[in-house]
Amino acid sequence: MKNSDISAQTTPTVQVIGRMFTLLEILAGREEAVSLKEISEKSGLHPSTAHRILNDLATGRFVERPAAGSYRLGMRLLELGNLVKARLSVRDAALIPMRELHKLTQQPVNLSMRQGDEIVYVERAYSERSGMQVVRAIGGHAPLHLTSVGKLFLAFDDPQRLRSYATRTGLPGHTRNSITQLAALERELSKARQYGIARDNEELELGVRCMAAGIYDDQNKLIAGLSISAPADRLDESWLPKLQATAHEISVGLGYSQERKKP
Repeated sequence: MKNSDISAQTTPTVQVIGRMFTLLEILAGREEAVSLKEISEKSGLHPSTAHRILNDLATGRFVERPAAGSYRLGMRLLELGNLVKARLSVRDAALIPMRELHKLTQQPVNLSMRQGDEIVYVERAYSERSGMQVVRAIGGHAPLHLTSVGKLFLAFDDPQRLRSYATRTGLPGHTRNSITQLAALERELSKARQYGIARDNEELELGVRCMAAGIYDDQNKLIAGLSISAPADRLDESWLPKLQATAHEISVGLGYSQERKKP
């Protein structure tokens, strides 16, 4: 990286990202807060440039300012690190059971987790013979209210959080079957809480239906969902008990205990 400072107006985005990574690495090398002067010297950036980037990082909670003119890594990095850790452990526990469920159904089996207002697909077991026209790639994402797993997470939100989600997102629809009204969504989530499963009835993609069951960790917290997706006319209700049993098996592998489950 060059030491010469470049104005924000002419700095390419890639260069800004490179500088951001450099600043984070400097902060990661020290347990205590680091002064702006030292950061500037180690990074080769002009103090005003380093200050501007650090302030932007602080806005996103990636960096903290414990005192004027000093910086350290922020709690947002810990939150993201824990999210990645959870994904990896869930994936390890889920992979073999997912493959077994796929062998039974011959339809895609998806492992998904919540990230903010969306569901992120972290693993999938499927074959080319499934007949699915649309494949949600690993790392893909979708709105909570349009997916079976997303509805499970929303079902466990309190009413205020649910209303905030609806206000924040506007409950956009993707198909004619999408639930775009809060009252209808509340009725759907009530059924999910009652039965412990949730469904996507061609709400995200026409021609594709899904059913989902929750995966819980050692604190009995919902951390992921397991879903079967299939062409709308081929989703078999007889798969549901096996789906629930597989989700329970994965949960037990993560330390879940039915005796500690909250009513």
